[in-house]
Amino acid sequence: MDLITAAKILLLVLLIACAVSVNLTKTLLQAVIVFMAYSSLMCVIWVLMESPDLAITEAAVGAGISSVLFLLALRRIRQVDADNE
Repeated sequence: MDLITAAKILLLVLLIACAVSVNLTKTLLQAVIVFMAYSSLMCVIWVLMESPDLAITEAAVGAGISSVLFLLALRRIRQVDADNE
């Protein structure tokens, strides 16, 4: 087994670990952070699969815009909870 294949297997194991841990985290902020890690790992996997257009899209949409929207929604939820108390 060469080094590239070992790296791909390691990235896939980390990707599965991120997917499982998003569901097992206790707080929403931790879930968003793990989702960002998932998107970043997926971006690296697309690069290793020699698909740079998908890697750029994953980096921009998955790790970028979606994460910012999740964080803004989380902040909005906390503001509503603070107002109701």
